[in-house]
Amino acid sequence: MRFLITGARAPVALHLLRLLAGAGHVVHLADSLRQPLAAASRLHQGYHVLPSLRADLPGATQVLRRLLRDLEIDSVIPTCEEVLYLGRIWRDSAMPARLFAPDAARLEQVHDKYRFILLCEELGLPAPQTRLLRNAADVDALAPEASGLVFKPVWSRFATQTVIRPARLDRITPGPAAPWVAQDFIAGQELCVYAVAHAGRVTALSAYRGLIRAGLGASVCFAPVQDQGVTAFVTRFVAGTGWTGQISFDLIRRPDGTVLPIECNPRATSGLHFFRDPAPFAAAISGAAVAVPDVTQPQGVPLALWLYGLPQVLRAGGWQAFRQARATVGDVMDWPDDRFGIAKQLRPLAEIARIARRDRTSLQKAATRDIEWDGPDQRSI
Repeated sequence: MRFLITGARAPVALHLLRLLAGAGHVVHLADSLRQPLAAASRLHQGYHVLPSLRADLPGATQVLRRLLRDLEIDSVIPTCEEVLYLGRIWRDSAMPARLFAPDAARLEQVHDKYRFILLCEELGLPAPQTRLLRNAADVDALAPEASGLVFKPVWSRFATQTVIRPARLDRITPGPAAPWVAQDFIAGQELCVYAVAHAGRVTALSAYRGLIRAGLGASVCFAPVQDQGVTAFVTRFVAGTGWTGQISFDLIRRPDGTVLPIECNPRATSGLHFFRDPAPFAAAISGAAVAVPDVTQPQGVPLALWLYGLPQVLRAGGWQAFRQARATVGDVMDWPDDRFGIAKQLRPLAEIARIARRDRTSLQKAATRDIEWDGPDQRSI
């Protein structure tokens, strides 16, 4: 098959490229950056720059349509939040390739942290009580309960604005175009899961836990987990929604073993790195077979571990955990026929650093700003 992978800036895009190319497929890449991470690989058949999906969706649609036609692409596989923009393109335009994702309405529903929980309840899946906050009055009404709640914007990522069991509520600022949720704090272990599905059937599933994180959000070092409760939840959710595409969840496993959903990401996440055998995973993407993770060692992104993880563990007094992670985790950048030294990783980082400096924002924010989905009116939060 002929694939186009979007979101080429992400490590998961590089990994997906390696798996599909390793199985003999033709793979092209696209993104709006000039030097995204995956473009430095020797395994793709071409990297193509798109206009920013967030800033110029009509322009990006035209370029993408021409690209798909000229390259005779069979399937487009998104890897980041650009999936929500692509969903709208496929909804509103006739495109000459399949989008490996659900329709726009379903994508927007599960990305919304409030509507996702409502959907879980509709499917009969237990979920923590979650309330929608539209204004200051909604926040003030919850002041007596705040010590048992977690607050976060409805549209957000990497937990950058999450406030856990606060003593004060001044950081929680919902508005009509940028609502928040208040969710019951659930004691237990946070788990993540990445899955691939076809017409409501799970064809690949990988659960993991974060060992070292960039702040409260994305893990830069992660270990595989086997949990029947996680598998049962994902299987029921995928079947209930008829899901086709990639899907990821953040879950909490309580001390009694029950699993509750916290939020959903309709895209790839780090669980993909626990698949390294190309043939079965490519079959899972096509829906022809079920793939199981074949990596049992903890994995990580060494450069990100130093960049994001070290400052965090030093602040938290976790030097020993950092040393252990450095000594034991596998390098997701390492691939037998696709060498990826530090220089190939620093070039895309330098581009993101220039964006961060220009926009006076953090590296993490600069890395995703032009593909973030912040609701129907795209108000930045």
